[in-house]
Amino acid sequence: MTGRTGPAPLCGGSHRRDAAPSTALLLAAVLGALLPALLLLSATGADAAGTRAAEAKPVVTLSKQQAGKGGEITVKGSGWRPGTLLMMLICGRSTPDRGVIGGTNSCANAEGRAVTTDAKGGFGRKLPVAEPPVPCPCVVHVATVTGEQATADAVFVVAGHPVAALPKETGGGRLAVLAATRLEGDSGILTWFGAPPARQLVFTVGNLGSAPVKDPVFRVGTAHGVFAPQWEERQWRGTIESGRKARIELPVELAAGAHGDYQVSLEYGGKVLAEQPWGVGRPWGVTLFWVLLCVVVPAAVFRIGMAIVDRARPRTSRTPARGRRLRRRGPRPAGASAGLPGARRAPGSAGSPEAASGPTTATALPWFTPDSAPSENRPTTKGHS
Repeated sequence: MTGRTGPAPLCGGSHRRDAAPSTALLLAAVLGALLPALLLLSATGADAAGTRAAEAKPVVTLSKQQAGKGGEITVKGSGWRPGTLLMMLICGRSTPDRGVIGGTNSCANAEGRAVTTDAKGGFGRKLPVAEPPVPCPCVVHVATVTGEQATADAVFVVAGHPVAALPKETGGGRLAVLAATRLEGDSGILTWFGAPPARQLVFTVGNLGSAPVKDPVFRVGTAHGVFAPQWEERQWRGTIESGRKARIELPVELAAGAHGDYQVSLEYGGKVLAEQPWGVGRPWGVTLFWVLLCVVVPAAVFRIGMAIVDRARPRTSRTPARGRRLRRRGPRPAGASAGLPGARRAPGSAGSPEAASGPTTATALPWFTPDSAPSENRPTTKGHS
């Protein structure tokens, strides 16, 4: 019994020692199986968060959904880029799904307000209620002024303003801008001297409709400051099939000498698809030209005037230099040179008696005659009777 029972504890202990490695291997296998699932779940969660962040759009809310002309509402927004300049407008013939039909021409631009978003991308500002130039339905349209283009609309009713149905969409094709627009090109040396600045408006559109779009006609508008854009039609040659996209380039040109901040708008089918800011430098060559003109022309006029004055003034008779010197000195007395020794009168001089009879030689006259000269031996009359 003792011999049988002795080895039993040894055998049981070996089984317990073998069970520990088996448990470790089982745990390692379970962790190995769960690790890919955990990584997949974390990646899916990150992608979902990124998708939610990418799908986040700017939002606009109003303190009142309806107000009359002369009133005031408070516009608040969130989800915008921090530190972005925005423009708030009340626009007619607009809905949030179709946008502002006709662009800013359908908005009350004079009563618009600008606002800058805070560090969290939010803002809040009061907006006066004004009647747009076209009938309602109306919206409060908020759009970025600089940087990447972003817009948001909120339904608003202008009390007492007429209401009309929106124009129907024509055709089965529907174009939408898929990427941000940009202006390509550069200004040459002639633009520095006032030549019209020109660029290429580049964008990518996709056909979201059920029918192809052939040779679409776009409208490109340029606006300076608070003025309404000036529209020009630009036709693109080509066909965009349903569900396809195309890269389009349209020329944009401003007037000669244009400078400052401009806004380029793209419209198709009565709807503004995109807006792009454009800063145009000042043509300093024109300024330099006017400065030179203001300096050269007065100098030339002055020179011409002085030449005219020099020719028009009266001329005096020319006299010899010696005669001018004698006139300046004045006439000499008649007997001034009579007693000078060695003084001779020039032959044929004017005013002399010999000039009429002929050439003569004048003799020198002594200072004293022999009879009148003083003498040491000649007695004086002083002291004699």
